[in-house]
Amino acid sequence: MNRLGKKWLGTRKPSYLCFPLLLGGLLLLGGCGYVVRVVQNSRLRGLDNDIRKATEGIAKATDRAQRAKAYSTRGSAYAEKARYAQAFKLISTEEYERLFALALQDHDRAVALNPASAEVYYNRGQAYWDRGTGDLADHKDFKPWFDHAAADFENASQKDPRNFMAFDMLGLSREQNGEWDEAIQDYSRELSLNPKLGTMRLADAYCGRGQQDARKMDLATAAADYEKSVQLGDKTDGCSCEPYNSLLVVYTDTKQYDKAWEFVHRAERSKHWLDGELVDRLKKASGRNG
Repeated sequence: MNRLGKKWLGTRKPSYLCFPLLLGGLLLLGGCGYVVRVVQNSRLRGLDNDIRKATEGIAKATDRAQRAKAYSTRGSAYAEKARYAQAFKLISTEEYERLFALALQDHDRAVALNPASAEVYYNRGQAYWDRGTGDLADHKDFKPWFDHAAADFENASQKDPRNFMAFDMLGLSREQNGEWDEAIQDYSRELSLNPKLGTMRLADAYCGRGQQDARKMDLATAAADYEKSVQLGDKTDGCSCEPYNSLLVVYTDTKQYDKAWEFVHRAERSKHWLDGELVDRLKKASGRNG
């Protein structure tokens, strides 16, 4: 399971009244910077504890499957420590590379010990994904990491065809490398397992592919992809792509004014926001108000 899916496994829930008092006390002691450092140190100690427990698990394992799981767990902890510490500039580049190398070493051991396990492939794919997103943010060559991630998520999906997150992460990895056709196939497989998430991913992927079509000046194909995105029920994540205004631009630029106005009315009926400047542009280009 990736870290977004983990649940807190404490034996007792803290009172909602206690946290504000604790936070207030920390603020009085040292201000916001102090609180941030406390949280960061706590997170790193937790990951070091995970590494220690996994190391003990490796030593105590009685079969290959148990040992593989312990290596995979430790690899995930090393990778998360590298990702987290680098994100907050808590370690040097050399230490980041060292931790990530340890993570991959453990993940490779886990895969070698239990190649039939979907989990060990998924966890290694997550480590590759995290490295790819880090290099993407740092404007480095991220593609090889997402290629590796996609290969592992593909293996995980084959070994556990009911794991919708394997298809989800596979699609996301391919998205990052601009492989929209493949991502759409992955999300289509996810759709039957998790309709809500699958629909959102598909809507966003069609919109993203539409943007790629538009950059190639293949506006007819772009319009078809934007339409598919809209038809999925406005379920895009709203971050990377927004199909409504993009489709209005395509219809206006290709002088398909009847389609453009029909689309404007559809958007109005569904109470979906359209950029007023784009609607004004359509009015001027078409010489009409509706």
